[in-house]
Amino acid sequence: MPTFIGFNTQGQNKKFTLTDFELVKRDLANAFNIQQGQLPGRPNYGTTLWSFLFENQNSDTIEQILAEVQRVAGGDPRLYVSDAQVYPQQNGIRIDIQLQIVNSSTAERLAIFFDQETRRASFV
Repeated sequence: MPTFIGFNTQGQNKKFTLTDFELVKRDLANAFNIQQGQLPGRPNYGTTLWSFLFENQNSDTIEQILAEVQRVAGGDPRLYVSDAQVYPQQNGIRIDIQLQIVNSSTAERLAIFFDQETRRASFV
């Protein structure tokens, strides 16, 4: 029996139900694709990572990016980020994160690419 059950229409043809880790990943991707302050009624939802795309990628910037990843993931009580790494790319930023579902042994390493051109965050 699934622990988490949700609804998703992005990239789906007929089956709109997502469960467990797939639902958590979709919710995290949504949080990374919304700029902080753009969701009415929830000014802290979303991310400020998009403002780092055009910054010089030095140790201070990378530290701020990692703190923002922890903040966004920390907004979801189902998630725990055990590790995160930042890799500047030619057209954006790639962030590798080790996610774990709280109260579960389910864990997965994900790579998220923040693309400057499309202004979308997607799993690679």
